[in-house]
Parts: sequence; C-alpha cells; structure tokens
Amino acid sequence: MNYVLTLLKEIMQKRKIIWDLSKADFRKRFVGSYFGVVWMFIQPVVTVVIYALIFGVGFKSVPPVPAPYVLWLVPGIVPWFFFSETLNTGTGCLQEYSYLVKKVVFPVEVLPIIKLLSCALVHACFVVIMFGVNLCYGWWPQASWIQVIYYSFAAGMLALGICYFTSAVNVFFKDMAQIVGICLQFGMWLVPIMYDEGMFTKELPWLASLFKLNPFYYIVAGYRDSMLTGNWFWERPRLTIYYWAVTLAVLLVGLKMFKKLRPHLSDVL
Repeated sequence: MNYVLTLLKEIMQKRKIIWDLSKADFRKRFVGSYFGVVWMFIQPVVTVVIYALIFGVGFKSVPPVPAPYVLWLVPGIVPWFFFSETLNTGTGCLQEYSYLVKKVVFPVEVLPIIKLLSCALVHACFVVIMFGVNLCYGWWPQASWIQVIYYSFAAGMLALGICYFTSAVNVFFKDMAQIVGICLQFGMWLVPIMYDEGMFTKELPWLASLFKLNPFYYIVAGYRDSMLTGNWFWERPRLTIYYWAVTLAVLLVGLKMFKKLRPHLSDVL
C-alpha cells in the first residue's frame, strides 16, 4: 500500500508536468500525418462496422436487452479500445522516453500515467461518439450515462497496474510487447463484447461465474448498464468489490516490480 501512497504523492507534486507531457504525447501521434487526428478514429470505427455486420447482420445476434445490436456492441468495445491502447502504448513507454529515464531527477513512475492520460483523451472522443450513436437511434440521455466516467477510471486503473509490470519487464525482455499484443487479441474473445454470454451459460450455467472472474467483464457490463439499462455500479456489490480487490492487487504487484527494476533501467536503456 505504501507504493500506492507514494505514487499518489508523486502525481500531486508533478501534476502539471504530467498533464503537459500527456497533451504533447497525444499531439505527437499525428505529427506529419496528412489526415492527422482522423486516423485516430478510422481503425476503431472500421472494427465496429465489421463486427456489427458479421454478428448483427450475418449471425443475426440478438442482444439480451431490447436494443439494436450496434447499441449493445459499442458500449462493450469502446472501453476495450481504451484498455488495449493503453497497454500497447504503455508497455513501450520507457524505451520511447528513454531520454527522461536517464535523467536522475525525473520521476520515471509517471511515464505510464502519461500514456494512460494520452489514451484517455482519445477515449473521451469515443465516449462522445458513443453518446452520439445512442442519440441517433433515439435513445435519449439518462442519469446513468454519467457513470461512464467511473467505469473509465476503473478500466484505467487496471490498465495502469498492468503497464507498470509490462513496461519495466519490457526493458529487459523485449518480447514482452509482442506477448501483450497477442494476449490482447486473444483476451478480447474472453469477454462477452461481440457475443452474448447467454449463448453458453444457458446450457453450462457454471460458465457465468467463469466469465465474471475476468475483471474486464465488470467494465463491459458497467458500460452497458450505464448506456442501456440504467443500472448503477452499487447494484453489483460483489462484482464491484471483486474488481477493485483484483485491480488493487495488480497495481501493487506492478508497482513493486517497477520499483525493483527501477535502479537498473537507465543502465539497460
């Protein structure tokens, strides 16, 4: 727990430089690109369209809620974009900012946070698009939409904990970035994002508990609660407690590994 408290203190002290570097990182992605920030949306939007056509039109998937398939798909896949992008970019952040790592006075612990905030700016744009899609389908805003902020924060904390581990290990084991990419490709199908879990749990009820062991299930279910059903996070008390227990454990393990390898980072880089 001391690791977390120390990190919070560091964030408060360096909040201005963290925010400035996060904005710079966001802008840097599109420097020299002809279409600039447009590329930020093209691949995710194309992905949504493909899945909507395959599952919604091709397989004629019926959501477990009275809503069009697209409205059910988007709240599930938008947080996954945020989570996966944070892990992909955060894992290599120490190499990307190696010139800062080599500075003795710079707090290296904030680099994964910079990547997290940079990805959060992109995520905020997609959340606005998600709201727009609901409005286009005639689903008017409801109070539970504000809850998306909470679930975005929750997803960010889980991603940050993993990033502390993977970014530190990646300096010494270069294959970590590839492993993260493969795990994300495979892991996307372990969460009921494109499909309804009821397809499996009707005949195998024990799979319902297995799905919920994946902490990201809580995020996907939470986004859909917020956007479609209007349920609040305290209506899932056991799942909420479980999620934060796992996330805190991941954050502590990640920070411990980062602190352990921290003295050797500048030598290797």
